[in-house]
Amino acid sequence: MVHKRKNNLSEDIYITKRKIKAFVQGLAYYICRVFPIDGQKIVMWTFEGSGGYGCSPKYIAEELLKRNREGKADYKIVWLVDDMDKKFPKGIQKVKNTLWSRAYHLSTSGTWVGNSRTFYGTKKRKNQCYIQTWHATICMKPIGIYRGILFPKMAYIVSEYDSKLIDYVLSGSTWCDHMYRKGLIYQGKIIKTGTPRCDVLINQRAEKYSQLRKEYHIPQDAKIMLYAPTFRGGSQNTKRTVNTEETTIDFERLLDALEKRFNGKWYIFLRMHPQLAAKMEKLKTHHVSERLIDVSQRPDMNEIIAGCDAFLTDYSSAIFEANMIGIPGFIYADDLEEYIADRGKLFFDMYKLPFPVALDNDELMECIEQFNEDVYKKKTDRFMKKVGLFEDGKASKRVVNLIERRS
Repeated sequence: MVHKRKNNLSEDIYITKRKIKAFVQGLAYYICRVFPIDGQKIVMWTFEGSGGYGCSPKYIAEELLKRNREGKADYKIVWLVDDMDKKFPKGIQKVKNTLWSRAYHLSTSGTWVGNSRTFYGTKKRKNQCYIQTWHATICMKPIGIYRGILFPKMAYIVSEYDSKLIDYVLSGSTWCDHMYRKGLIYQGKIIKTGTPRCDVLINQRAEKYSQLRKEYHIPQDAKIMLYAPTFRGGSQNTKRTVNTEETTIDFERLLDALEKRFNGKWYIFLRMHPQLAAKMEKLKTHHVSERLIDVSQRPDMNEIIAGCDAFLTDYSSAIFEANMIGIPGFIYADDLEEYIADRGKLFFDMYKLPFPVALDNDELMECIEQFNEDVYKKKTDRFMKKVGLFEDGKASKRVVNLIERRS
């Protein structure tokens, strides 16, 4: 009992400090209200500034830039980023993600577009529009209230604060329409635009397939499995940390199993979660295998998925997006019990999902060797119909049309 009271006291102190800091930072936004709002200015960010030019904001920006080039609009796009070395296309102004740059640019823009929460203490003015794209479609791991007692008080406070600022949350399925209410602690408008980051999967599959092989100097007929483990951030009751433990996957065996079952020469692309990749230097994978390639520093995972032939993860929602292009998806959950104990009960029983599940290397190789395309397609089609998926490759256009109407 004494230990529990200590933890609660520590958490209460942490929350108090965060609230004081948010109040002080909020003053910067009030000061910046001396500057007028520019309705053509749009501020974007990914993963609270730690991400780069990726996820749904990227594809919304692509559509905005396209309309600028066609002379149909004159949008000014500003991107908040922690690392100023990250690359952005011409037409996007990247700015250092500091308090005063955030306060100035957010206070003077007509529209905000992000794939994660705003920064606690942010203030929004009247006539500004905040569009939340979120960074997942159908999820395996629980978020928000679905985490139950494992959802920290501070996370609830930040989520509720941010959700009160949001004008629109984007959705690509009826499942998300319902989940976002508790997941994001949000009671506002949810609009059925589809998910902008999924547009590339539908519209640019062939282009990305060729581009990816050219960039990494591998044969055009080579096959690629993307391995993308999910983010592990601890309980997050106080200071947020990132788990950097190495995977237990035997990559040499994995390559052999893929070639035995699907033929051809296979490569494995490894992509860590953006919040982990941002804290790590380029991973040294060449000593494991020349056909294991680190792509963690690429800011956009969906363009990688578009160029792949198979997908492997533990609990990442991206497996559902990979399935949109019909490629085999596999789950490797060697720490399932520990993950649930830390994160909370998963949204779905993994064994009722259409994806083969393995708890160790032997099971993973068996899942690959016994993979049946016809059975897999029937199961995934049935699942996607059940969750009401409605992606059609036009989400970005719908979002920009909304921005135009609001400008």
